[in-house]
Amino acid sequence: MEPERRAWVPPAWVAWGAVVAAFAFAAVSLLWATGSTLGLDTLGGSVERLGRGRDPTLLAANAVALVLKLLGGVLALALVQPWGRRLPQRPLLALGWLGSAVLVVYGVLQVTTLALVAAHVLVPDEPLSDRALRWRLLLWEPWFLVWGLLLAGATLRCRRLRRGV
Repeated sequence: MEPERRAWVPPAWVAWGAVVAAFAFAAVSLLWATGSTLGLDTLGGSVERLGRGRDPTLLAANAVALVLKLLGGVLALALVQPWGRRLPQRPLLALGWLGSAVLVVYGVLQVTTLALVAAHVLVPDEPLSDRALRWRLLLWEPWFLVWGLLLAGATLRCRRLRRGV
């Protein structure tokens, strides 16, 4: 008779990584939602131009992004903190899987598109400076992908620990 195999449980740092990624990303949105121009040159294009002009629509979009990122951080905390065990499991896990899927798909699409732009396979509607292209390809867009993978790991960890696997 074979010994019983236990399912792999992602380490705690994965779950905490999702928390840090969410709140760090929220901090950036807070800067831009309050009208700061710090780092806007790393985005380039119309986003940079509208940000420097303190466009109300862009400021509002950053405020919405801030709220969503904060909620993502709270979700990640709920997956890793003891108080999260008091929440209904199905909705919590569903939100974790949904959030991670959206972040991973968005990140993959953005990174792939920017890689094709960098390889001169695609020509964007609006040109990006080399600086903005590098920053977006190496930091901003992969951040969504990494955050999504960390959130998936946190969700899997929560699920397996709750089941006692």
